[in-house]
Amino acid sequence: MTRRLLLSHLTVALLVLLCLEVPLGIVYGRAEQQRATRAAEDEAESLAAYAAVSLGGGRTAALAGRVAHCAERIGGEVYVFGPDGRLTVSSRSPAPAGTGGMAGRPEVRSALRGRAATHVRTSPLGGGVRELAAAAPVPLGASRFGAVRVTFPTGTLHRRVQGVWLTLGGVGLVALTAVAGVAFRLARWTSRPVRELERATARLAEGDLSARATLATSTGPPEVRRLAVTFNETAARLEHLLEAQRAFAGEASHQLKTPLAALRLRLDNLEPDVAAHARGGLTAAMTETERLARMVEGLLAMARLDEKAVTRVPVDLDRVAVDRVRTWTPVFEERGCRLALGVEHAGQALAVPGAVEQILDNLLSNALRVSAPGAVVLVDRRLPRPARRGAREHRPQWAELHVVDEGPGMPPEHRERAFDRFWRAPGATEGGSGLGLPLVQRLAVASGGHVALEVAARGGIDAVVRLPPVPARGAGTTAGRAESLIPWPARRAVLPVPRLRGRPPHPRPARRS
Repeated sequence: MTRRLLLSHLTVALLVLLCLEVPLGIVYGRAEQQRATRAAEDEAESLAAYAAVSLGGGRTAALAGRVAHCAERIGGEVYVFGPDGRLTVSSRSPAPAGTGGMAGRPEVRSALRGRAATHVRTSPLGGGVRELAAAAPVPLGASRFGAVRVTFPTGTLHRRVQGVWLTLGGVGLVALTAVAGVAFRLARWTSRPVRELERATARLAEGDLSARATLATSTGPPEVRRLAVTFNETAARLEHLLEAQRAFAGEASHQLKTPLAALRLRLDNLEPDVAAHARGGLTAAMTETERLARMVEGLLAMARLDEKAVTRVPVDLDRVAVDRVRTWTPVFEERGCRLALGVEHAGQALAVPGAVEQILDNLLSNALRVSAPGAVVLVDRRLPRPARRGAREHRPQWAELHVVDEGPGMPPEHRERAFDRFWRAPGATEGGSGLGLPLVQRLAVASGGHVALEVAARGGIDAVVRLPPVPARGAGTTAGRAESLIPWPARRAVLPVPRLRGRPPHPRPARRS
């Protein structure tokens, strides 16, 4: 910004100087030319009067002396012509070749007819004066005239004009230097608070709610100072609102967890004492209690995600996928479903610590809720390569995680709203909290990626999570590589894991129809 302001001031100053100095230089050059022309005419008229007396009295020698003296004084040349146009006296002796045709020049012919004339010849490039001559008639009787031609040197005229242009250029350079100094200080004074305000805005956009523009409130133009004050007030209000929101979400979630756990325990203890016909109501109450507990967990997870700016770290997607499939396999077996792992590998990706585990837990819980007994859910990893294989495009843009189910699927309008908080599709199965997919989306975005719900090949939902990959440093194998070589759909398999005793833990769920 400083450079642009400085260039704008210098451009305006340069245009002003050009508008002032160029016409001034042109006017001075023309004035010098007119002054030299008048001097040549005066010399020619003076010599013409002297020549009329000298030629009439036959004193040619005296005229020659006067001509030589005049030529030496002005530094030019003087020629005197008779009535017949022949050269009578010349300041150069012997007369130079070609003087015989000098009588045919326009100014000499005009003088021989009794009229004074001047001749100014300029150079074709630049308009500089190359020759300046004046001719005056010499009266020698009735209608008989001679002529005197005086040629002035143009070197002196050129030096004077060039001196004026150099002076004007020096004055312009000094003026531009002064303008540059003043403009630089003015540009710094204007741009410093703007740069600070820009840095504070960038920090605020990155999540630093304590960013303030302190210098901009005291220096710079009044408009910038008012803008900085408004920005600081907006940032302070935003920080207060977000802190209040985070405090409420965190405290409410923490305070609700204890009574919900106690309520669930009391409902479990009531189960032996409830009559058979009331068991359905007790089961429904326990289901709603579990859903409320999962909703509280989801709110708490979102509050934790908002509490601080998280740093992305390399995460081994293959290892995490193998670990989550191993953990969830007993849960799927209990529901009569199977869990399979694809054969491809994704390597490492950048993600928030713990985000990939939570994403897979929510998506697997979501897929399990909509899967019928005997259905298969696929967890797959992929590194889609770009179509073009240029040097810069060989590296994949995303590392993908896929959780594919064989459920009823969702229409396009429901898939668009699936990431809204607390939204549940019409006819959705019981148990969802409406926070699973929003949490997945928040975690994916915080990791630098995104999530989408696509239609699977078998009619279900293909939940695709795309994360930025980490360039591989070596060709080593990742953990759990052998266990993941399970094809889909040609060779479906369930990972060999020991069956858990008792009721398996229910991870955080996702929400879908």
